[in-house]
Order: sequence, then structure tokens, then C-alpha cells
Amino acid sequence: MNLSELASPLVGIAIDAGQKILEVYHDESRFGEIDYKADDSPLTEADRLANERIVSFLENYWPDIPVLSEEGRDIPYEERKDWARFWLVDPLDGTKEFINRNGEFTVNIALIEGQQVVAGVVHVPVQGVTYFAAKGSGAWKYAEGAPRQQLQAASFSMDQAGLRVVCSRNHLSEATKAYINALNQPEMVNMGSSLKLAKIAEGEADVYPRFGPTMEWDIGAAQIIVEEAGGQVLIHEVGTPLQYNKENLLNPFFMVYGQRK
Repeated sequence: MNLSELASPLVGIAIDAGQKILEVYHDESRFGEIDYKADDSPLTEADRLANERIVSFLENYWPDIPVLSEEGRDIPYEERKDWARFWLVDPLDGTKEFINRNGEFTVNIALIEGQQVVAGVVHVPVQGVTYFAAKGSGAWKYAEGAPRQQLQAASFSMDQAGLRVVCSRNHLSEATKAYINALNQPEMVNMGSSLKLAKIAEGEADVYPRFGPTMEWDIGAAQIIVEEAGGQVLIHEVGTPLQYNKENLLNPFFMVYGQRK
């Protein structure tokens, strides 16, 4: 598989899934249909429609590559532990942002090989913007009516004043607040979903501390976009990249950086 050739099909299916989401987002008769999963996280018709569209496409286009989706998370570890390669999908990352209608939700699709992410797409339906990266091929932004733009994370020093810190809108833990308070006059921006990592890849933010729960599908696609833009996504305590297809799909606490001096 030539990873750079994944751009066209993955960007296309992410945009298509985004259209399914927007159909619900703009339809008052369908928007309020919300269920709750076992962990009390919300599930909307938009989640289901986007998931069905993405999984169907991936299974038809690459029938030999299994799919692990947030909405199909119950695949036993014994079944998936020997997967050499698989798709990791969050059909609607930021369901709470969707429900709150602030536009800060995304479609995330990543390709994992040997516990590492090697390609990913993040689509922002409300903005009509899509990010794609493949290992060794750079990170790119696609916007309606504009040429493709290569992304580069900003260069910064951790002790500089005015460090631009992006944080979760709905999950700001006490540990995160303590970390931010220790910085030198930081500039804070609160944002939902994997958009936080996209802002670092674009050079519009420097640091994203995440000392709260996330799942593998929340981060995988955006991780490769940050890395190919020159940034890092590292486990907080050990400083190594996040790994995927763990027995427990919960991520450890992590840090996202632009280009540290």
C-alpha cells in the first residue's frame, strides 16, 4: 500500500460522512434523537449514519483490512491482538460539541500498522476543512475553494511567555489547570474534539496537555497529522509516542507539542 495514495479515498469518504452528519445537524426533526451508551456518552443518529457510511466504504475498498470503530468497539482483544494493520474510526468525534451546535466536531479515520499510526484524515464538517497526513509524506489541509496547503507546527520554547495552550472545552481536569498555571503567562484557547491537535499542526497553538480520559479513536488520525507537521504526541510520564490496539483502548495521559526548541 502506497500511503500517500490514501489521500483521495480517505478525504473523500470523510467528507461524505461529514455530509451525513450535517443532514442531521441541520434537520430539527432528527437532531434531538439522542441515546446514551453504557458509559453515559451520547449517541446520535449522526454518529450511526457516519459510522455506517465509513465502515461500509472501508470494508468494500479494502476488504482485507479490519475496522475498529468507536461504534463497534466490542471486538475482543483476542480477536484483534494479532492484527498487523487496521482502520481506527471515530465517525463523530465531539458528540457533545455536535449536540451543543458549536461546530467543533470532526470525522476521524486512521490507519494503524504495528501499533503505530501511519495515515489519518480529520474532517471538520461545519468548516468544510479536511486534514490528511501519511507517514513520510507531510501533513496537508484541504479547504473548499482553496489549494492544498502543507502544514508546519510552530517553533517555541517551553519557558517562553505567552505560550499558546489549547485545552478541552468539556474536560478540563484539575491536573490540566495546575499544569497551565505553572506556565509563563500562557494564552489559552478552549476547543472540542481533535481540532485541538489540528490547531497545533497548523501552527496556531503550541501545546495541548491532556490529563483526562481519551480513547484510541479520539486521537489516532490527528496524531499522524501533528507528527507529519513536525510536532509530537507523547505519553506524559515516559515521553514516548502513543501506541494503538492495546488490550485496554483507553489512552494514557499525553502531551501534544509543536516544534520544541
